[in-house]
Amino acid sequence: MPGFGDVLKTVGEFGAFQKCLVLLLCIPSFLTPFHMFGEIFITIDDVPHYCNTSWIQAISPNLTFQQELNLTIPKRMDNSLDECSRFTPVDLDIETIMKYGLNSTQDCEQGWVYPTMKVPTLVTEFDLVCDRRDLSDISQSIFMGGLLAGSLIFSFLSDRVGSRKSILVALFIMGFLGSIVSQAPHFYVYIALRFIMGTALAGIHINVATLSSEWVGPSYRPQALIIIHCANALGQMALAGIAYLIRDWRLFQIITSAPALVIIFYVWVLPSSARWLITRNKMKEAKEILLRAASINNRTISQDVIDQLALERKLPPRCILDFFKKSHLRNMTLIMAWIWFVDSLVYYEMSLHVGDFGLNIYLTQLIFGAVEIPSRIFCMFLLQWIGRKKCQSTWLLLVGIVCVMICVIPKEFSLFVTVLAVIGKSAMAAAFSSTCLFSAEIFPTIVRPFGLGFCSICARVAGILAPLLGMLARYHAAIPMFTCGSLALIAGILCFFLPETCNKDLQDLIPEPKPASVQE
Repeated sequence: MPGFGDVLKTVGEFGAFQKCLVLLLCIPSFLTPFHMFGEIFITIDDVPHYCNTSWIQAISPNLTFQQELNLTIPKRMDNSLDECSRFTPVDLDIETIMKYGLNSTQDCEQGWVYPTMKVPTLVTEFDLVCDRRDLSDISQSIFMGGLLAGSLIFSFLSDRVGSRKSILVALFIMGFLGSIVSQAPHFYVYIALRFIMGTALAGIHINVATLSSEWVGPSYRPQALIIIHCANALGQMALAGIAYLIRDWRLFQIITSAPALVIIFYVWVLPSSARWLITRNKMKEAKEILLRAASINNRTISQDVIDQLALERKLPPRCILDFFKKSHLRNMTLIMAWIWFVDSLVYYEMSLHVGDFGLNIYLTQLIFGAVEIPSRIFCMFLLQWIGRKKCQSTWLLLVGIVCVMICVIPKEFSLFVTVLAVIGKSAMAAAFSSTCLFSAEIFPTIVRPFGLGFCSICARVAGILAPLLGMLARYHAAIPMFTCGSLALIAGILCFFLPETCNKDLQDLIPEPKPASVQE
């Protein structure tokens, strides 16, 4: 009795049908960096700012802006103007103020002014400076919380309605709500909408990986996944250009969100997963799409062969407890979840603090995106040459070493630190690609959505912690990178306890471990 892998070989493992599918999945992958990392550029916090001191204009409206600052803003020890305090307003004439000056200070009770900014940014519009500075990092953590919620929601949704419909829903949320975010009247409204946006991005990540892996044959899965991830890297490069050209955060939000409405086109062309349809006993739909795939691939397949896929019709009910009832599956799941956690923590720690390595933030973002392409392409060949787990371990160990090295290099050597960061980001991108492929192959079809969802949840917890971990640099600059490096080294070692899945068909049922006598 043929399994789905045998039928897929007859249909074509990476024919025109699969290539078109991969190109379709490249579009959402290209768009996700705009929302994942876009906030970095609209919350640049080195904008010159001073307390609003317009009260003195009522006393002397002819003062220049610099004179107003000199009279109303206290100076620091280095003789620069304080950005977070002002002299307390007084009811005196301007001659007395200029002669005797002011002494009592207070916080910026009437907000701030930004003399050098000609277009509104998120920082200038919502005053994310001084004691409100941490709100931008907290906002990013809440957005990552949306990714966590999305991992929970879409892992169950994809199991119920399939990857195709889940991608359509996620694209609609990303396009529609992304545009609505641009009209947020208050920062807390902005945060709430971004949280919902995060759920959509999680849905795209999970279902793009699932749909591509279930349609492509084992030996071609690395190529398919790497192509999709390279589209993500191109999106990061495009983000640098868009952010450089468009400084108005509301216009930036609209331009980066509107393309997601490609959902209108996707409704007719994005296929469902035939493997998922079979596990849901939707044999008629599965037959139709398999015959269509075979036709596009210039292959012929008998309906009798498809009818013999009876094994999948009798799949037992799925349960999240299956991960913990079977010891081999439990151990494998926990290790893979830890790898996802580390991948996400290190990747986002580097990506969200792209401006901390000493060079221009737009140039660094462009380089960060560009280096991912060759690293992911090289990873594609490495995955076939040395296998999944050795490849995964190699990248993680390299990342761990680089992160620890960054800790001991003085910040004055900004170019050297940036080079190390680029190497680490490149290796981390390859590790991410290896993880997505490895985990999609390692979980049986019957529990794959749950498995990927659980791992994605762990990754999203790391995403929530990444902006907060970066805040610890205020206590010691080495804390974030040393933490990332240590965890990456541990994850690299744990990889060797996972089974190898290179050139193996996807499993549909949970395998039973063989008795010791049989294994011998």
